[in-house]
Amino acid sequence: MLMFLLLLVMLTACAAIPQDLSGKMFTFPEETKTANVRLTTSSQNLEAVTVCLRFITDLSRNHALFSLASPSADNAFLIFTGTASDVIKLFIVNKEVPFRAQDNKLNTWHSICSTWDSASGLVQLWFDGKPSIRKFTSGSNITSPIVILGQEQDSHGGSFDAKQSFVGMTSDVHMWDHTLSPCEIQRFVDDLNFTPGNVLSWRALEFQTTGRVLMEDKQMTCH
Repeated sequence: MLMFLLLLVMLTACAAIPQDLSGKMFTFPEETKTANVRLTTSSQNLEAVTVCLRFITDLSRNHALFSLASPSADNAFLIFTGTASDVIKLFIVNKEVPFRAQDNKLNTWHSICSTWDSASGLVQLWFDGKPSIRKFTSGSNITSPIVILGQEQDSHGGSFDAKQSFVGMTSDVHMWDHTLSPCEIQRFVDDLNFTPGNVLSWRALEFQTTGRVLMEDKQMTCH
């Protein structure tokens, strides 16, 4: 029994060590209400946010690309796509901010970045490097964040719905506690030498997987 407990502690400790996932991706191969990746953030109080990631999917139904919940707002910072492939919705402290005319083609790798600052209330989206207009939403700081990939949180850390789950692959997830400049975002889009996220970094990611989620080498185009 003692050996089992020691092994369990060792496994838990290993799982908590940040990993460099450069060249890797998470694969979510099926629609479920359980499969997810929970990411550990370095900050518990956010006055501003930038999130960047890459994804590929063939879903035409609603699904979450990035779900951050706080105790007071289950959609504290949510990147969500609807049934119309040209609409991407951001939810900031439970308030919807839709962005239209995004060329969101299925079965294609895309990069997406979104920024929000609580002081100005300004929200903006970059899709494959193309900036949206800037929109306003009111909202206070985000505290005690829980970040989930693969599912959309309807409560702080849970209450998943299979019909809002993500099926596809996700990679290069970064999060900052400030708004990046357009030039910095373009460096992420072009996969140049950008500064990794200081709240979440794909190059030093602490995470926990649940259900059928695979970590694989990222599929690259052969020349």
